[in-house]
Amino acid sequence: MRPQTPFAFAVAVVLATAGMTAEAAADGPIKPVAVAVRLAPDGPGAALVFDLSRAVEAHAFTLASPDRIVVDLPDIVFQIPPDAGRDTAAEGAGLVKAFRFGQLAPGKSRLILDLASRACPVGVGSKPIAAGLSPSRLTIEIRACDDAAFAAAAMPREAAAPPSGEAPDSGRPVVVLDPGHGGIDGGARGVNGSVEKTLVLDFCVELKRQLQAGGLYTVLMTREGDTYVDLDSRVAFARDANAALFVSIHADTLNEAGDVSGSTVYTVADRASDAEAARIAARENAADRDPGKPKATGADPAVADILFDLKRRETRAYSHLFSRRLVDGLKGATRLNHNPERSAGFVVLKAPEFPSVLVELGYLSNVQDVAALTSADWRARTAAAMVKAIDAFLAAPGGGVEGVSEDRGVAYRVEQPAPPGH
Repeated sequence: MRPQTPFAFAVAVVLATAGMTAEAAADGPIKPVAVAVRLAPDGPGAALVFDLSRAVEAHAFTLASPDRIVVDLPDIVFQIPPDAGRDTAAEGAGLVKAFRFGQLAPGKSRLILDLASRACPVGVGSKPIAAGLSPSRLTIEIRACDDAAFAAAAMPREAAAPPSGEAPDSGRPVVVLDPGHGGIDGGARGVNGSVEKTLVLDFCVELKRQLQAGGLYTVLMTREGDTYVDLDSRVAFARDANAALFVSIHADTLNEAGDVSGSTVYTVADRASDAEAARIAARENAADRDPGKPKATGADPAVADILFDLKRRETRAYSHLFSRRLVDGLKGATRLNHNPERSAGFVVLKAPEFPSVLVELGYLSNVQDVAALTSADWRARTAAAMVKAIDAFLAAPGGGVEGVSEDRGVAYRVEQPAPPGH
């Protein structure tokens, strides 16, 4: 992409910022807008340049395994195609193979450069494009570097705080809905350009609305907007809320098989039920690598504890029970996968404190599934089926719900018998 002239750039910025409504401006200061991006060789290295409506502060650091350069930014409106940074090896001077960008948390954006070989940020900053003009260019200059310099450039920054999982003490059981991905992690992409993070959030909003309508539950979501929340924080959110049930919502894609379709419900297992379940778990677990967050090391000693293992077995039994109820409930509402009940080692389902499932609503590589997921009628119908399954599960002995819903005709009671199958 050729650099814009100062005049053309200024016009582009004016047009972009003019699209912001007065209502949005009334909510606070107008956010900086990114209208173009380019990566190009720069002397012995490469430079990534964003055209912005105004200057911003930027902080860069390195992360290993895999090698990345991470740049933290204020909240920026990216009016740039989200796939602009895919497969950029030709422009990256052999240093950058791809880059991605997006909102990480409220008030914070993040840029990640996936490195083809070890490199360090040697210059990060924004400058006006010309004297007297407010539009600015943010430039990230990188050069090849050795292991010592790469390690020295590491600057782990505090992870974005997830939303609080503390639920109001209403006495009602807490159902936590987990819209997958978000922010810089878009998830799967559909045949018509639809993005998983948006589709699953829309579905969770509808499911939350229907669950709240009956007045039986406190319903929380791990994210309410387009923000990134790492997997551990999603689990911690549900744990802090003392969740009675955790439902993670996703959508899958298969590049090579557009005829595969339908919803699938997953539970956690040490060994995947089949190769497809293992693939899905690997893809969803890999989402935690996207934001450039340093990982803690060391095994959890509680895993070896006998009481922990007993609690885990009990919770998994309840998770399988809910999975069966959910699959049965979805049969009349939507198309199911040929093997709709599976299991694998999903990180987000491993908490021993509460039953949990991960629902893949459909395949974004399938035209019919995408049409369904983008339909408000389908969302309402499928959410209604899930509400009935949740009602039936939490009304059963051990569900931990007390009360009566006249709308749904379900009586609830508090009991704690042995887990199913014992």
